[in-house]
Amino acid sequence: MTFATPTVRAAWAAAGTACLLLLGACAEPARFTVAEGSGNNPALPAPSRALIPMVNIAPARGWPADAMPTPAPGLRVQAFARDLDHPRWLLVLPNGDVLVAESNAPPKADPPTGIKAWVMGRVMKRAGAAVPSANRITLLRDTDGDGVADLRSVLLSGLNSPFGMALVGERLFVANADAVLAFPYRRGDTVINATGTQLLALPGGPINHHWTKSLLASPDGQRLYVGVGSNSNIGENGMAAEAGRAAVWEVDIRTGAHRVFASGLRNPVGLAWDASGRTLWTVVNERDELGSDLVPDYLTSVRDGAFYGWPYSYYGQRVDTRVKPPAPDQVAKAVVPDFALGAHVAPLGLASAVGSRLPAPFTNGMFIGQHGSWNRRPHSGYKVVFVPFSGGQPLGPARDVLGGFLSADGEAFGRPVGVAIDTQGALLVADDVGNVVWRVSASP
Repeated sequence: MTFATPTVRAAWAAAGTACLLLLGACAEPARFTVAEGSGNNPALPAPSRALIPMVNIAPARGWPADAMPTPAPGLRVQAFARDLDHPRWLLVLPNGDVLVAESNAPPKADPPTGIKAWVMGRVMKRAGAAVPSANRITLLRDTDGDGVADLRSVLLSGLNSPFGMALVGERLFVANADAVLAFPYRRGDTVINATGTQLLALPGGPINHHWTKSLLASPDGQRLYVGVGSNSNIGENGMAAEAGRAAVWEVDIRTGAHRVFASGLRNPVGLAWDASGRTLWTVVNERDELGSDLVPDYLTSVRDGAFYGWPYSYYGQRVDTRVKPPAPDQVAKAVVPDFALGAHVAPLGLASAVGSRLPAPFTNGMFIGQHGSWNRRPHSGYKVVFVPFSGGQPLGPARDVLGGFLSADGEAFGRPVGVAIDTQGALLVADDVGNVVWRVSASP
């Protein structure tokens, strides 16, 4: 028996990936623009299903020397911190310190098998999403107010794919991939040596398809809200694997008692309160493999007890016929989201404009970090946008805040993830491919 050398195996893998990408590229391109698939009344064409789903990766390249994203007119951008390790999420503390979750997916004890899983693994690797997780939270401090962090310290290490963070009093809550932990924190701390205590367990397990767990405290500090993504695209792993998933949880901050606050949200990542502090909002990554024009990702208010359709229907009561068995009773109560963001833009970061000192038109609404598509032609997302609000509702259209993350050849210099407003009113953007936290402020 002859065994292939590592070089030969690598060549086979590269050839196989190239063939699959070529087949995926033959799938139908988008017929509608992102703008047409956005807003309060998005275009929702008939589904397009192909034997090989659309695969159109923007290979991760990183930023060339002296290059940076392009801000909207009236804004400027600078690097707040460079040379991070896959920065995903941000939390600004009351004293101005910025916490960055440097994180990626946890390793799988039983990696999925089959051609589809293999293809997805290759796709994510090319997109820059397969690097090992640093499993830490880094503290950044700008001591001289010039918009660049000049103090950096590892606040917490040895975590398990940390993502969401929330500070309530003297407790810092961190959402790992499988649990919410609480750590003691004193204003000005740069290192926490104490062992965290578990407030509650979160759905994890060997699949953990959407591993990111976002976290937001209620304005009164009594509750936490946790975004828990689905364990599949459309329930193909069985609905037992989806227990407690595709949902936003409400958690009692004292006891850890929790309930599903809203469900049917395939992957609710960013969470934010509106300007009133009374309405919870989220951005949701919708399902794949229905073509380049479906399904629009969206921004929506999160209503207590509401069901938003996943996996049985999308954008209200449009039935996904791939899901077996169907559930017409569930479909009948599915809520239509408030505002479409376009298909496959992958919205992750969400921050209210409250506290922002960016000029009009970026004064009343929500900032959204769009991680970008891997399965739409042409690409969508790969930028930070702003959705204006009027009367507490998204009015649109979405406006570009920060772009230029893709090269002319379709390579990714960077990919926006978490967004946050710092204590000086500037917008911070975590870029997990560029390994940078960008700072957007008003032009002088």
